[in-house]
Amino acid sequence: MEGLPPEVADWLSSSGEGKLPSISPVRGGCIHQSRILRTSKGESYFLKSNQSAPNDMFLREAEGLRKLMVKGGPAIPKVILVGERFLLLEDMCPAPRRDDFWELYGRQLACLHQQKNQRFGFHQDNYIGMGVQNNGWMEDGIQFFRQRRLIPQIQQAVDRGTLTEDDLRRSTALLNKLDELLLREPAVLLHGDLWSGNLISDSKGHPALIDPAVYFGWAETDLAMAELFGSYPQEFYASYLEVNPLPSGFRERYPLYNLYHLLNHLNLFGGQYLPGVREILRRFS
Repeated sequence: MEGLPPEVADWLSSSGEGKLPSISPVRGGCIHQSRILRTSKGESYFLKSNQSAPNDMFLREAEGLRKLMVKGGPAIPKVILVGERFLLLEDMCPAPRRDDFWELYGRQLACLHQQKNQRFGFHQDNYIGMGVQNNGWMEDGIQFFRQRRLIPQIQQAVDRGTLTEDDLRRSTALLNKLDELLLREPAVLLHGDLWSGNLISDSKGHPALIDPAVYFGWAETDLAMAELFGSYPQEFYASYLEVNPLPSGFRERYPLYNLYHLLNHLNLFGGQYLPGVREILRRFS
């Protein structure tokens, strides 16, 4: 079991899983090393590890996965073992998507978004990619979006010298207009990082979600993120809205919600995301 975190090797030895005949790397992640562990008993596990990760990153991810396990929601990988530098999960063994994948996913995500809370945020800060996500509780959703989502990202970009004085002027104008541009909707349980790569299938072809950045916020923000680097088909929206109707004009608000994610990408990955940020600032400020 060379190369495995000692805690994982000990768990495999003590749990009666038998020998470990194969360790297969998994491509696609840009942050952690990912591997599939297959045992001689025929079981398989998904291992994420990163020696440079913040001490609580995998703990926060495990907490988010457990929180997302709601009745009627999408499949979520079970947390097997977690440490400061690794996360061992159930291997979802993705199979081809069922013919009704999108209709099923629409109902399941709507069910997840019906888990309401009186306040916005979460009891712990967590991570959106490698960036810290501020989750301190607030009563007002627009204030939460302003203070916990946009302002920290804008400040990071200013500190890095990425945003100009004109960008900052437009950012300030937009922040002051949020009460006019957004609705005061209820706080619901969110995946938080719902880009297309975090939607997979399980072994039966059912929808499954991975890599969350969980908090309680507006349902529309999850849907907006899903449209940032891809799109969901009409079959998804038809079944989602049957279960969880949204106020009119929700698609028109998507760019505002996605400003948070574009700023985060700007701070994490660089200037290729600056044109997208500036387009939203010009449009709404």
